[in-house]
Amino acid sequence: MIPSRGRPLKFLYNFSALYRTLSLGVPFGPAFVTFDESRLATDMTVAVIGLALNEAAYAAEVVRGGLLSVDQGQHEAAAALGLPRRYQFTRIVLPQALRSIVPNYVNQLIGLVKSTSLVFYVSLLDLFGTVQSMGSTYPGDIVPLLLVATVWYLILTSAVSVVQYYVERYFARGATRALPPTPLRRARAALAGLRARLREESAV
Repeated sequence: MIPSRGRPLKFLYNFSALYRTLSLGVPFGPAFVTFDESRLATDMTVAVIGLALNEAAYAAEVVRGGLLSVDQGQHEAAAALGLPRRYQFTRIVLPQALRSIVPNYVNQLIGLVKSTSLVFYVSLLDLFGTVQSMGSTYPGDIVPLLLVATVWYLILTSAVSVVQYYVERYFARGATRALPPTPLRRARAALAGLRARLREESAV
């Protein structure tokens, strides 16, 4: 069974089976330009368009839900201040909506990073596809290769999560009395506490 993210890729990749040539011209009339569909869309183009079309629908729903989560009183207060509609959106509504949009959108982005392995439907080799290809050549090393791919996926998703943390912390200004400490500050505080504890033990 093909996953939902792989269905657009499969359809676009086999589109040339339905229409071998595409043309621009008068509908049901003469064609001015005719070109081969298989040459127009390479494997990389099909992969990018397929994943983009699939993710755009989910991303649009995430953004719509975030904008609707802003209380209507915020819109009314911004209008009462006499701000132009553009400033109402960019200064009042959007910063509050991003508090809801960012976590959901980053989860969607992480899912997209992991779902790039589906590009093997269009004969492309990503990280996981390369591991499978090397595993067929070196069957005895398939487990170490899969572990390497897992570590790389973990690094990529962790990097996205770190960016998400700082973006959420930036847009949390004004919503909380005190911003949560950064991981570096937490590490420094833990190190300072450990040093103080060691000093007390050495003094005793």
